[in-house]
Amino acid sequence: MRILFIGDIMGRTGRNVLKNNLSNIITQNQIDVVIANGENSAGGVGITQKVYEELLSFNIDVITLGNHAWAKKEIYKFIDEAERLVRPANYPEDTPGKPYLIINKLGVNIAVINMCGRIYMDCIECPFKTIDSILIDINNKADIIILDFHGEVTSEKVAMGWFLDGRVTAVLGTHTHVQTADERILPKGTAYITDVGMTGPRDSVIGVKKEIIIKKFLTGLPAKFEIEKDSGQINGVVLNIGSNNKVSEFSRLNIYNF
Repeated sequence: MRILFIGDIMGRTGRNVLKNNLSNIITQNQIDVVIANGENSAGGVGITQKVYEELLSFNIDVITLGNHAWAKKEIYKFIDEAERLVRPANYPEDTPGKPYLIINKLGVNIAVINMCGRIYMDCIECPFKTIDSILIDINNKADIIILDFHGEVTSEKVAMGWFLDGRVTAVLGTHTHVQTADERILPKGTAYITDVGMTGPRDSVIGVKKEIIIKKFLTGLPAKFEIEKDSGQINGVVLNIGSNNKVSEFSRLNIYNF
């Protein structure tokens, strides 16, 4: 089985890049399952029902979220019914939405878990204790377990990778919008990368018009962020999983200048 995980989709630019190219990427890489982080897919922050349905139409199987999950207020109206949308599991227990999802593809049960880090993030439950509880809940229910760990700090993500080595299939970092070059398969078999990167405007500052961000740094004054509309990119990772449900190959995907 081959799984493609797509890094944070940033606004309309990111959606258009996927609309025009994802089908070919799936074919060329013989992809069986597509997972994507969509927490910034609507206007650069949050997700709407229309955007959620648009992303599914691109043959994305599961969409994960992050700290901007609640930025668009309409999410409260549809998140409980959204069958392929996963919000961070370490929000309080009564938070709307699904903390994890198990889908079946090619006769294989795949668990997709979403988690936020706590450093420089909103005050939420401990991700380490939360994932322990989830792994107990899904014991013997999933053949493959993918964690999207949406965090700011590298050390927290690396620690999560070691914490889960041999217990999950992959720990894939998101949130910073900059792909890291530290992909590896850890000693007990878990695939790890600190950040998958961003799918959206390449010639930008993590998706925002560079002129706006530069001016903000120069002046220290607040500014309204606008998503850059030119020069798209796709960042992702491809997991090749063998018959033993272990990752045999793990590589970054980078496609630029659309």
